Amino acid sequence: MVIAGVLCMCAAVASAGFGTWSLSRPAVVDTSALALRALAPTQLAAAIMLAAGGVVALAASPQTALVVVIVCVAGALGTLGAGSWQSARFALRTAAAGAPACAGSCAVCTQTCH
Repeated sequence: MVIAGVLCMCAAVASAGFGTWSLSRPAVVDTSALALRALAPTQLAAAIMLAAGGVVALAASPQTALVVVIVCVAGALGTLGAGSWQSARFALRTAAAGAPACAGSCAVCTQTCH
């Protein structure tokens, strides 16, 4: 369980680092940067779950630690998956709101279509 605990702690540090990096970047209008910034809270939540699993793996009995590590890793992966889904939906909605209203029909639109 020592290996699982160390791996969980390393994954927690990596996830927290990426989440902090995403939050420290300046706010821009770029869709991909917006999606990364929206994903930061879920990365930090996953880091907390992984850290908790790592601590339990290092401190608890092997039977208890195994169950807790599985639950923490599954929870962290589920959180990241749901956060990625919501972040992508948010970025697509934001990008679609800024798109021209002509939707390719330049004859009825006064804006320049590309």
